[in-house]
Amino acid sequence: MDEMNQKEQNHVEPDHSLPEISLADLAPAMRDACDRAGWKTLVPVQAKSIPYFLADRDMLVQSRTGSGKTGAYILPIIQKINIEQNFAQALVLVPTRELALQVSREAEMLTQGTNIKIAVVYGGVGYNAQLEAFRAGAQIVVGTPGRILDHLLKNTLSLDHLKILIFDEADRMLSMGFYPDMVKIRKYIPSNKILSSMFSATFPPQVVRLANQFLHQAELLSLSGNQIHIAEIEHIYYVVPGMRKERSLVRIIEIENPSSAIIFCNTKDTVHYLSVVLKRFGYDADELSSDLSQTMREKVMSHVRRGALRFLVATDVAARGIDIPELSHVIQYEPPEDPEAYIHRAGRTGRMGSSGVAISLVAEMERFKLQSIARYYNIHMEERPLPNDEELERVVAERITALLEAKLRARDNLQIERMQRFLALARHLSQSEDELALIAMLLDDYYQQSLHAPPAPVADTDSEKTAAPKKKGKKPRPRNKSRKKMQNNQHES
Repeated sequence: MDEMNQKEQNHVEPDHSLPEISLADLAPAMRDACDRAGWKTLVPVQAKSIPYFLADRDMLVQSRTGSGKTGAYILPIIQKINIEQNFAQALVLVPTRELALQVSREAEMLTQGTNIKIAVVYGGVGYNAQLEAFRAGAQIVVGTPGRILDHLLKNTLSLDHLKILIFDEADRMLSMGFYPDMVKIRKYIPSNKILSSMFSATFPPQVVRLANQFLHQAELLSLSGNQIHIAEIEHIYYVVPGMRKERSLVRIIEIENPSSAIIFCNTKDTVHYLSVVLKRFGYDADELSSDLSQTMREKVMSHVRRGALRFLVATDVAARGIDIPELSHVIQYEPPEDPEAYIHRAGRTGRMGSSGVAISLVAEMERFKLQSIARYYNIHMEERPLPNDEELERVVAERITALLEAKLRARDNLQIERMQRFLALARHLSQSEDELALIAMLLDDYYQQSLHAPPAPVADTDSEKTAAPKKKGKKPRPRNKSRKKMQNNQHES
């Protein structure tokens, strides 16, 4: 607790900020919930954000994973819902099945012994248990956007009496490709003012634009200290084994899911090899090196200029003068030869008031060189563990399930009738260990075709756009001149 307080002591608050709240200040219903959970005090994100919830102010809350944010919105929900009304009053949207289960478990712990009923809703499982929870009169619904939309379209869930809308890990929801589903869900949300809040570890522009479509005059509360700025490059590195490094890159791409990226290599041979590997894995990738003919170079550049290429693999020399619109990621497959090259590479993303991510793949011994660059330029650099098989399988399963359910929702009655021909075969294949490879092959083909196109952009809506989040508080000193310039651009825009 003390350590968390120290880490999150630097924060940014809205205009007309509200004082923190303590556990003793909570209403009896919320205090009882804390007692059931065994909480002796509130963590910073709860103490800071709960007063805004209770004051009915729409908020963007920036706080890192594991900071206690679930309790920050579940406690006010307990206070605000009417237990005498047996219909959905609070909707919590989450990106994954895992998070849905986690949030529902914490909500059940906090509401134990009350008459509050909770429904947890996600794809990849049957509908019966979810329907039963709705029929029982669940007041709190926690779910992934795709499966929530399924129930709305089937009229098995109604949001007509919704009072509270929560987005948890909004940045991950966009990277999972849920934006189209969220736009459709919006049509089912009551037109009258409801209390809405969005929680995220980061608030890049696309997440802010999403907030503008759902929240009313949202204000920003940050407990992430010097990582608050929207116009910022996030610096990440992975320590990867020297052997089969290209496989490590594929794992990282699957987890990070860049919408567009330049992948830097130090030699043209590596550029060619990596480009071939990425294409074989189904990615929209191409190479740029001095070995290419002028005709081929112009062809690649044409795709780049149109924003039609997701991954460009290139050397520093070949990439000079290339400007890719709305570049989300720079990936350094090989570390640069000198510190200045790192800054030049990383500076290709996060332009024009946008955010960006710079990812470096390094061997164990190269880690120290990268850390030296970070110290020299005063850059905060985060190390992330290389995704293991279990994590990769879980992410891919979540995405393919969401894609397939979205495709099924788009089918008309005739197409659904046509499908009936294959139900018996599908049942047989799923029960036969020897035939599972056929199903895996079909899933892989569809995944490659559907997912590896760039994620759908989050569009601004002129008619229902709200004000940008308001910020107040002392900003930390910029880490370098480039970052300071980006911050200035953000303030001017």
